[in-house]
Amino acid sequence: VRLVESGGELVQARGSLRLSCRTSGINFKIHRMGWYRQPPGKQLELVAAISADGIKNYTDPVKGRFTISRNNAWNTVYLQMNSLKHEDTADYYCQTTYESLNYWGQGTQVTVSS
Repeated sequence: VRLVESGGELVQARGSLRLSCRTSGINFKIHRMGWYRQPPGKQLELVAAISADGIKNYTDPVKGRFTISRNNAWNTVYLQMNSLKHEDTADYYCQTTYESLNYWGQGTQVTVSS
């Protein structure tokens, strides 16, 4: 199982980024996918998740600004981030569970300058 994130970079406040997470080794379309983040000096937190059926949920601070989506043909999950704030600065990770084990990507860094 492999998850590879991309798309993180330095961006100005109020800007936008789209993160991607390409997966391999799983039957992607049947798996719930999540995006997590870890701000500097803080704990890992769930940002958004999308079920196999396309049901989405978000943590309150990102509601209305972030959108999670998936492309089952490309085995990829996305996180569209708009109206970025300094507090969105973090390492972002995608995650899935396969055979009762959690798998994570290597992360992609998002830095929002204020």
